[in-house]
Order: sequence, then structure tokens, then C-alpha cells
Amino acid sequence: MLGDLLNTLRPYLGYFGDRVWIQSLVIIIASLLLAWIIDRFIISTLKNLASKTRISFDEQLIDLLHGPIYTSVILIGLALAANILNLGDVFEFVVFSSLQTIAYFVWTVFILRVTKIVLRHIAQDERHIGVLHPQTLPLFENIANITIFVLAIYIIFTAWKVDMTAWLASAGIVGIAVGFAAKDTLANLFSGVFILADAPYKIGDFVVLDSGERGEITHIGIRSTRLLTRDDIEVTVPNSIMGNTKIRNESGGPAEKHRIRIAVGVAYGSDIDKVREILMNIALADEDICSDPEPRVRFRAFGASSLDFELLCWIDQPILRGRMIDNLNCQVYKRFIEEKIEIPYSKHDLYIKELPKPD
Repeated sequence: MLGDLLNTLRPYLGYFGDRVWIQSLVIIIASLLLAWIIDRFIISTLKNLASKTRISFDEQLIDLLHGPIYTSVILIGLALAANILNLGDVFEFVVFSSLQTIAYFVWTVFILRVTKIVLRHIAQDERHIGVLHPQTLPLFENIANITIFVLAIYIIFTAWKVDMTAWLASAGIVGIAVGFAAKDTLANLFSGVFILADAPYKIGDFVVLDSGERGEITHIGIRSTRLLTRDDIEVTVPNSIMGNTKIRNESGGPAEKHRIRIAVGVAYGSDIDKVREILMNIALADEDICSDPEPRVRFRAFGASSLDFELLCWIDQPILRGRMIDNLNCQVYKRFIEEKIEIPYSKHDLYIKELPKPD
């Protein structure tokens, strides 16, 4: 490609005489002038066109494109100048490989920056891909950066005629060894990606684990998930466990509202209509109890020593459960005492059939 371009330019270079160093200097000056024209006019025109589009990051891409194009035009000019000078195979190989390395480095930096901008734009878009969102963004940025960097290293080594077969074989063996050694870490990594993509819970949700821990999700990472219990104890669970266990999300569903149950028993012979009315009034009078869905009272069972009722009501957030249960229990007990409604409790009567006879 470089030779074809040089053959195209040779008739025009003849106007500057037969001295190759003058022709090389002309090419270098022409490449600098062309780079300036592209930077001054073409890039400016593209920026004006980009400002009229609906895409939010196209101006950033054009700003980033300015440097690689400017540098590439100058590098092509230097390569043509070196080719005209005909300084020998070894020297030309070193010069051309060095120029290619600089070009690959400049364009690698450009691709890394563009990839970062595009990934962040996709993650912040409301219509983003399910697996790519702000929580998984660092993972995908790291994967993209590593992939681009490895490919750039491979291309640069190829430019210097370095045989990469042995390196690739060694990398495969090392990869297998690392895979076996870090299988638990990799399991947590992939489970973390699936958790972030599937989103069975999010930061701020109240969850109950299969092992019994209940708390608020405070962090969802690539390796582990953390939740803060009501005792202010932080529990860290590996994602491989979170991905293979049953989790009850109390903040999930169509709304974050949470239902609480107040179980209470009254003595046989109590006025059950009055009990219903008292329990309903207690729930309706509390400002922290949701009016929709409205509270309800259920007569559950004929117990061994009591008539078993249950007050069902909803609160705005699961975090309020403990405080609201305490508040409602206190109010129920006080009202039952005021209304002379007996709350039965287990009693045992001891009958002595016969006292021991004195000796």
C-alpha cells in the first residue's frame, strides 16, 4: 500500500529535482500541511455536523478522533520519506516498525477511550442492555480494556516480526492453571454478573436469606453481596452462594409495601364483634399504617384456651416492621385492658389427691 502511494507521488516529486533528501523533506512538509488542513477544516466541519444530531456523545468521539488522524497523516509522511531515502533493509525495518508501533499505540488509546464512552452511554441509557448497567459497568470496562490491550500487544509484536506461537501456547497453559486455582473466585465472578443482570434484588432492598439472616442490601459487587442486619452487623455472602440459594425479597413485588401480622388471642365468651372493632380502630388510627390496602381482621381458629385473631395491615417499608409490631402490640394490650377483654394465658391447677401420712 505504501509502495503504491509512493509510485503515485513520484511524478510530482520530480518537479523538486533528483535529490532524494529534498523529496523526503517535501513529503514531510506536505504531510504536516495536510494534517493541519484535516485538523483545521475537516474536523471542524464534522464537529458542526455532530452538534446538529441527537446523539449525545458524537462530539466527544470527534474530539478524540482529532489526535489519531493528525498523528497518522504525519507518520505516513515520515514512512514515505524514509522509503525514498532507501537507507537499507535493516534501517528501514527499524524505522517502519517503530512508526507502526507509534500508530498502533495512538489508535489503541483512541479505541480504549471510545469504548469507555460507548459503554457508559449504554449503561446510563434507560433502554440499556439488561446485562450492562451502572453496577456491571466496571466489569465490562475492564474486560474491554484487557481485550483491546492484548490485541494491541499482539499486533505490535507482529509488526516487529516476533513469532507469537510460543507465547500463545504458554498463555493457554497459564490460563488453564489459573482457572483451576481460582475456580471459586471465577464462580463468584460469573454469579455476580448474573445477579447484576437478572437483578433479583437491588441496593436498599430488605431480603431474608435461606439461612435466616434478614437485612438491607448495602453492596452488590462482582465477588460478593453485603447486607446490614437490624443488629447493625454486616454480613458478606459470596455471590456463588447468593446465586444458588432461595432469597425472599421483602421489598420486591409490585410495591415496596410490607404486610405485618399481629396475632392475639381472647378468652372464650368474649364479644368477637367488639374485638374486631377494637383491632380495626387501632390500625386505622395509626398514621404509619397504609390505608391502601386497608387493614383487616381475621378470626383464625378456636385455640386450646383462646379465640385466635389476627390483625393484618401494611406498612410503607419493610424496615419499619419491628417498630410497628412493637407499637401495635402495646396499643392492643392497653385497649384490651381498658375494654375488660381478657387475654388468656396458660394456667395449671394442681390437685393433691392425698397428703402423706405423718409417721
